[in-house]
Amino acid sequence: MRLLPILLFLLLSGPAFGQVPPRVATRVSDSTRLRGQEFAQKQRAGKQAEKPGISEYKIISHAGDTTMLDTSLTIRKEYRYNYLRRDDFELMPFSNVGQPYNRLGANLNKVRWFPGLGARARHFNYFEVEDIAYYNVATPMTELFFKTTFEQGQLLDALLTFNTSRRLNFSIAYKGFRSLGKYREDEVISGNFRATSNYVTQNGRYRLRAHIATQEIEGQENGGLLDKEVQFESGDDQFSDRRRIDVLFQGVTNKVVGKRYYLDHQYRLLGTADSTSGKAALSLGHRFAYETKFYQYRQGNNAEEYFGEQIFQPIDDKAYLKTFYNQFSLGFGNRALGDLQVSATLFQYDYYFTSILQTGSGVIPNRLNGEEIVGGARWDKAFGRFRLRAEGGLGLSGDLTGSFLDASMELPLGKRNSLVAGIHHSARMPDFNFLLYQSDYLNYNWDNSGTFENEQVQSVFANLRSAALGEVQFQYSSVENHSFFRSTADAAQIEAGEERAFIRPFQQGDRIGHLRVKYEKEFRWRKWALNNTLLYQEVDQSSNVLNVPSLITRNTIYFSTDVFKKAMFLQTGVTFKYFTEYTMDAYNPLMAEFFVQERESLGGFPLLDFFINAKVRQTRIYLKAEHFNSSFTGNRYYSAPNYPYRDFVIRFGLVWNFFS
Repeated sequence: MRLLPILLFLLLSGPAFGQVPPRVATRVSDSTRLRGQEFAQKQRAGKQAEKPGISEYKIISHAGDTTMLDTSLTIRKEYRYNYLRRDDFELMPFSNVGQPYNRLGANLNKVRWFPGLGARARHFNYFEVEDIAYYNVATPMTELFFKTTFEQGQLLDALLTFNTSRRLNFSIAYKGFRSLGKYREDEVISGNFRATSNYVTQNGRYRLRAHIATQEIEGQENGGLLDKEVQFESGDDQFSDRRRIDVLFQGVTNKVVGKRYYLDHQYRLLGTADSTSGKAALSLGHRFAYETKFYQYRQGNNAEEYFGEQIFQPIDDKAYLKTFYNQFSLGFGNRALGDLQVSATLFQYDYYFTSILQTGSGVIPNRLNGEEIVGGARWDKAFGRFRLRAEGGLGLSGDLTGSFLDASMELPLGKRNSLVAGIHHSARMPDFNFLLYQSDYLNYNWDNSGTFENEQVQSVFANLRSAALGEVQFQYSSVENHSFFRSTADAAQIEAGEERAFIRPFQQGDRIGHLRVKYEKEFRWRKWALNNTLLYQEVDQSSNVLNVPSLITRNTIYFSTDVFKKAMFLQTGVTFKYFTEYTMDAYNPLMAEFFVQERESLGGFPLLDFFINAKVRQTRIYLKAEHFNSSFTGNRYYSAPNYPYRDFVIRFGLVWNFFS
């Protein structure tokens, strides 16, 4: 109910902004709503009317890139048909849908200027500002995404986007999810609500994009298996029902809850939006975001002291973060200079706990707050077919951000090849839970705000895309002050099951070098295709704090054809995925973070999926037998130490677009 006034404001404010002085000589009708009414009237009268084309349904990203709605069925759609709705090639999911993902591939470049709350293992399904899409549609459009889960529950992502005119578009979306899971204490529930508005005035001088997002992601935490050698790895038939397997925890949950209000608007004072028109353009811009978020870990009195000595019972840890983001920009563009934007950003943060904690080693404060002022610039210029892009910034005030720079060049090589190359630099503090944390467990209290330094990342990258040879992505990163969690427990404490009682944040002062080379290519023969993705990684480090497999491969052989007199398009095939054995990071449910461990190497097992997908008009139907080789390759498949990967399961669902 608290969202209702804001939604009404967005609905009513667009028409108010869109009022322009009436013109005497001409009358322009650009309303697709009227166009839709005309189409319906002609249909009722038995007359032929042209439907809006699919190209008139546009999706606009946070960066302003526009793509058309795609209702085709491709192998890339198969890779994205999952809980995250993106390709999870470099991730290893846990046994239940909605649980954390372990890292297979590493990309060390920082996407955001400022630190986050932490609890990164609970943020995979959290919609950040960059994840929100905006729409420009000819008529109302609905998209329904449905997929079955494990045992009780379903996954549904419903989107409705519509307009009141060609210039004012809205969308409302909700992603609801519940899955009980195959193991005890494994249930996950999440809800992600998004509402967006996209508006442009009739003369094109003013544009506005805004969204509201409220999200809650909660899951039970069972701590992993209690006796994995006997009850899981042995393959004993009495434990084929996974709910008979004993787990470490009962009555333990953690969750992330967040609310965000976002506004991005721009007014063009002079010229046109296209800098290549030859006319100089001048514009003012403003971005605003206000977000509140908290992470909570709760544990009943019946849980053992798995994380060490308890200060209070029951355990109820809660970390809060409020952020206020304001960016003001001035843009200038012409044919000679390209597009140049200078900006000043004010970032206010308040990361806090509800009380100050007095321990035997000192006082743990309850708050980190302050203001950051960052000056930035962005430049984009095309020299014929050659394009240069650069964005950078420098922290003028505050301690969270030092500097950042992203620069790239794009060069077409003939009609079917292209090269993109660039550099990345960033210097910023790690997430807030590395700097300050309070817990009802004694060992999980620290204040590193005065000792931790900026993480510094320098990268070079190049992407070569060829229609004949495929796509090769190269990136080399050098990192200083890499932040990570690790246990300080000795061998005897680990043997006693106390490893997680001594987990703390650290920074690696020595330089870490990381090389990644990714190759993608699809081979086709008639109706058959072989799609290949390979990732090679190499890490140069003085101690093993950044652990990834050296090789990941995914290969899909599939068959595509039209059936039933072309009324249905069918794709069926098998996907093989494999990654080499490595010291996989372990999972810490108290902080919803992964930590470095060196006692156990995992991986080196194949994952085979069989799928049958079909497309009927704008509906894509998916049926998959996941990990069908689990019964004959041995019970050594883990997503993290003590956390098994999922067994063989058959799941189905659909994605359905329909238009009004």
